[in-house]
Amino acid sequence: MGFPKGFLWGGAIAANQAEGAYLEDGKGLTTVDMIPHGEKRMYVKLGDMYPVKLIDGENYPSHEAIDFYHRYQEDIKLFAEMGFKTFRTSIAWARIFPHGDDEQPNEAGISFYLDLFKECQKYGIEPLVTLCHFDVPMGLVEKYGSWRSREMIECFIRYARVCFERFDGLVKYWLTFNEINILLHSPFSGAGIAFKPDENHEQVKYQAAHHELVASALATKIAHEINPLNRVGCMLAGGQFYPYSCDPKDVWLAMNKDRENLMFIDVQARGYYPSYAKKVFKEKDINIEIQTDDLEILKKYPVDFISFSYYQSRCASADPSRGMTDGNVVKSVKNPYLETSDWGWQIDPLGLRITLNYLYDRYQKPLFIVENGLGAKDTIEEDGSILDDYRIDYLRKHIKAMKDAIDDGVDLIGYTTWGCIDLVAASTGEMSKRYGFIYVDKDDQGNGTLERRKKKSCEFNKGNQIESNEAQTYRRSNSNIRWSRYFRN
Repeated sequence: MGFPKGFLWGGAIAANQAEGAYLEDGKGLTTVDMIPHGEKRMYVKLGDMYPVKLIDGENYPSHEAIDFYHRYQEDIKLFAEMGFKTFRTSIAWARIFPHGDDEQPNEAGISFYLDLFKECQKYGIEPLVTLCHFDVPMGLVEKYGSWRSREMIECFIRYARVCFERFDGLVKYWLTFNEINILLHSPFSGAGIAFKPDENHEQVKYQAAHHELVASALATKIAHEINPLNRVGCMLAGGQFYPYSCDPKDVWLAMNKDRENLMFIDVQARGYYPSYAKKVFKEKDINIEIQTDDLEILKKYPVDFISFSYYQSRCASADPSRGMTDGNVVKSVKNPYLETSDWGWQIDPLGLRITLNYLYDRYQKPLFIVENGLGAKDTIEEDGSILDDYRIDYLRKHIKAMKDAIDDGVDLIGYTTWGCIDLVAASTGEMSKRYGFIYVDKDDQGNGTLERRKKKSCEFNKGNQIESNEAQTYRRSNSNIRWSRYFRN
C-alpha cells in the first residue's frame, strides 16, 4: 500500500522555542519566557515557584531562541529545499493578545503571522498551526491563575476566533493545545499552573484540563463555522506503556498509565469522559466543577483528527526497585531491550507502529504524527560538515515503522519531524540537545552567531533519483532534497 496520495511530509517547531523577540512589536510575556535554563528550570516548570517571577542573572533561552522571528524567510526557504509539503508551527498567544484578554488584538503580531503563512504559501507548504503550544500569556496567569479559572475559556476562544478569521485561507490544519496531557506532569510549562500553598495539586490540574477541553471543543465549533474546510486536531504526548513483565500487576499498571495518558484525548476525540474517569477522580479526591452545558459542548464538537508526538515508548512495573529512565517528565521504567539517546530517551521504532495501531483502534479517526526526532550532540568536522548519520538512521527506522502501520490499515495523514531546525529543547532548555537537519550556531549559555548550517541529514540525498513509488508522490518537482533515502529498506 505505502503512503497515501497527498500525504503531508514536513517539519515542526514551536513559537516559544524558535521565534525569540520575546517582547518585540508589542508581544507580552508568556509562561515559557519565565522558565530559565539550568538548575532552577524544573522548580519553575513543575509549578513550585509561586508567584512566578524573572530571576536576576538567569539565562532565559526563549528570549532570543534561534531568532526565527527575524529569519523565518531564510529558514522556510531551506525547508522548501528539503521538499516539505507541510510545516508545523505555533502562534504565540501573547503576540496576538499581549496580556491574553486585551480588548483588541495586536496588529503587529497578526502581520507577522500573515507574512509567515504567506511565505509558506509561496513555496506550496501547508501550515499546521497550534494555537497554544504551552505558552500562556503571563497576564492571564497573574489575573486568573491560568487554566485553573473558567474565565480562561472565553479568553481562549476570543483568541482562537481572531486566528481563524484573520488567517482564513492561509491555514487549514489547526491544533488547539500541544500535548495536553503534559499538564499533569509539568503543570507550569504545560498549562501555566503555579501552585499556591496547601492546594490540592490534582484538583487544580484536572480542573484546568477540563477548562482546556471545553475551550478546545468551542474552538473546534468556531473553526468549522468560519470555514467548513478547516480541520482541527488534538495533540497528545504519545508512546505506549509496556508492562515490564507478564506479571498481571505490571500489565494492570501499564494499562492504567495508558489511561492516564489518554483520558483527555478520549474526551476530545469521543466527546465524553471515559468510564474510568470517575474512579480516577474519586481516588485522587477530585471534584471537577462541570457547568450545565459543558458535557453537551464536549459531545457536539469533537476534533477532526488526532495528532501526537512520538519519541519513545515507556515501560511500567509494580516493583519500585526497577530503575527509571532519565528521559522526559513522563516517568518510565528502563526497558532492557531498547537503546537510549544521550539524554536517556528510549529509542523504539517498532513502538511507533504499535502506538499508531493502538490509537487508530481506539479512536478510528485520522492520525497525524506531528513530532518525531532524535535529540543528539552534533559535532562540526574540520571541513565544516556535520555527519549526523545517527539521525538519518533514526528517521529511516521510524518512517519504515510508519509505512508498516499504514499497511496495517492505519489512516495516517501526515508526518512532521521535530525539530526540523535546531531550537531550544523544551525539556532541558538546552541548545546542545539538537534535533534539526539545520544546525544553528548557539550554545546552552546563549552564545553564538545564529548562523544556519546544513547537516548531512539535510543534504545526504541531494540530487538522487527517486527510487520508490511512495516517495515519488511526495517530493516537490523543484526540490533539491530527496526524501527517498528514508524509504529504503
